[in-house]
Amino acid sequence: MGKNEVIKNVTSSWFSLGVNILVGIFLSPFILHRLGNTAYGAWVLAFSITGYYGLFDLGIRSSIIRYVSTYSAKNDTEGLSRLINTSLAGFTLISGVAMLATIGLSAYVDRLFKIPPDFVTTARYLFLMVGAAVALGFPAGVFGGILEGLNRFYFVNATNLATTLIRAPLIILAMTHGYGLLMVAFITVSLPLLGAIVRAAIVLHVLPLKFGWKYIDRGSFREIAHYSTVSFIITLAYKLRFKTDEVVISTLLSVTAVTFFSNGDRLVDYTTEVVSSLAQIFVPMSGQSSAKGDITQLRKIFVAGNRACALVVLPITATLIILGKSVITAWVGPRYVTACYPVMLTLLIPSTFSLCQAASGRILYGMARHKSLAWVTSMEGIANLILSIILIRPYGIIGDALGTAIPLTCTTLFFLPRHLCRVLNVRIRTFVREAYTLPVLLCIPTVLALLLMRRWFFARNYLEVALQMLIGLTPYALGLAWAIWTKRVWKVPTSLEREKLDAVGVALIQSYPEKP
Repeated sequence: MGKNEVIKNVTSSWFSLGVNILVGIFLSPFILHRLGNTAYGAWVLAFSITGYYGLFDLGIRSSIIRYVSTYSAKNDTEGLSRLINTSLAGFTLISGVAMLATIGLSAYVDRLFKIPPDFVTTARYLFLMVGAAVALGFPAGVFGGILEGLNRFYFVNATNLATTLIRAPLIILAMTHGYGLLMVAFITVSLPLLGAIVRAAIVLHVLPLKFGWKYIDRGSFREIAHYSTVSFIITLAYKLRFKTDEVVISTLLSVTAVTFFSNGDRLVDYTTEVVSSLAQIFVPMSGQSSAKGDITQLRKIFVAGNRACALVVLPITATLIILGKSVITAWVGPRYVTACYPVMLTLLIPSTFSLCQAASGRILYGMARHKSLAWVTSMEGIANLILSIILIRPYGIIGDALGTAIPLTCTTLFFLPRHLCRVLNVRIRTFVREAYTLPVLLCIPTVLALLLMRRWFFARNYLEVALQMLIGLTPYALGLAWAIWTKRVWKVPTSLEREKLDAVGVALIQSYPEKP
């Protein structure tokens, strides 16, 4: 993938995400204060529960991205057609299963969660609406995966941007005219489906795909299943990692408590989305390099990719730690600070360790060598759930956050860097030095500037917070501009590029890609 393609993909991802975050920052408190804590908690819970429908994906979408990148590199149109037709057939069946699950869930929602009796009917309709939209999204999402596999992220980002810009005014208009939770949900879930239709039209224009029953074959199914089984395990682990909190809280505490947890967790989610929008480009990049057996390029992606992720996440983390109370005060109000800031801090620190290595997981996906990652993250997810249940009773929502933070810290510090360094035959000290020295050094003056801003005055509104961030992050912006100008951001030492593989490394390269 050329440098211009990388720039277009990353800038479009960040622009689309930036708009989405800004809309979320201004829209979330508007919805919260209009709906109230209970309705807003039900809103968060509905999307969290239906988020588990992602397990029905079975890892198929990740296999689409991976194999579209490899088939397109080989100009194999016939293979692409078999892959897409088989995937569409599988997702259509999955969509039907998800619809049945939605009907059952909506019927028993009052028995599963602590919902006030006068809110049960609304909750049923809410779960039915959101679940049906997620079910329809399975076959519709195939075309987004194709565009990502083709490195056309900017098309996906453009449609996401359009739906975000349409969604915000429609929700505001609906709520100011007296409509409630169900109308907000309908607007929220219907627009992404329209975006998926647009992406399908783009794919059909870009690729000469063929459709028909004859293109649904066992060979493509086995290929998808071999890759997606491992991806499914990782998806399951991810759900246990980050998506069980609302369920545990609503089951053991209350739906209202979900609101207080969610407001702290949302800031960490925004940070994750910013880094993930950069890291996603490393799946097709590493997939193409792996298909060619180019270990040197894989090492470059490993070191420079994680350096880029750290350059993005570290200043955000510093800002949220130092100015977090001001951010929450300006965002949702001072009464949420006491509960939300400790939750945010507990989740933010281990998430930062993970996000500094966001490229590593994507590289393993692209190389189809993510089996070890799957088992380790599965154990982490199980530990997360168990610890959250144990700690929530004595410590409340902070205990739930600790249940997530402790296993995540262990995985990101003791497994992931060592594992990928071993796969690519890179010394771990070399990786840490080359990937993180520059980001850490650039952040030091920023931390000092932000501390001075906080000491100067406590910001209580968006304008004051923005002023503190602008002044505090100026040293970092200047340092980053210098790093980009001198090309230190993507620089990889020659010694690392030329380092010879040992016997283990040779065996690994000869095994690319893994065969079913």
